[in-house]
Amino acid sequence: MTIGLIFLSVLVVCVVVVALWVMGIYNGLVTLRNRFKNAFAQIDVQLKRRYDLIPNLVETAKGYLSHERETLEAVITARNGAASAGQTAASDPSNPDAIKQLMGAETALTGAMGKFFALSEAYPDLKANQNMMQLTEELTSTENKVSFARQAYNDSVMTYNTKREVFPAVLFSGVLGFREAQLFEITDEREREAVKVSF
Repeated sequence: MTIGLIFLSVLVVCVVVVALWVMGIYNGLVTLRNRFKNAFAQIDVQLKRRYDLIPNLVETAKGYLSHERETLEAVITARNGAASAGQTAASDPSNPDAIKQLMGAETALTGAMGKFFALSEAYPDLKANQNMMQLTEELTSTENKVSFARQAYNDSVMTYNTKREVFPAVLFSGVLGFREAQLFEITDEREREAVKVSF
């Protein structure tokens, strides 16, 4: 065997090892990206459930809050905006702008719901309505599920972002199209305050 053939063999082995190494990094990033997309899908399920409950809640309250039409319309408008932003984010959870829009829409919805519940406190007949109490309980349960789903999503995003930012993956993540994922975090301090739901 000549020295040229040995050198060529070593070079081919090195190229194969580097290619396998890059494939391992790529596959790891794909796996983590799919995990955070799945985690977002869990948020999406719970948000859709919440969006479905809100019109029923408003419809139940309409008879009692007939002269509070502005508040009821604000809730429905915020719900529709959040549902639209949710659909956009669900189509591509790796798009940071879509996640930011969803966070903003969710903040607006939380604010509108807070006003709705504060207003409904002044109506004892509404508070005693069996349908209202059941819907409120379901909404509270759904809010808890949304919180847990957000936590799981943020954990998945953190793992993904860490993997794509550490060496050696950082050398390839941008070139291979792995963008930074956006955490689903509270952007408005008012949202940090729990919505008072008591009937």
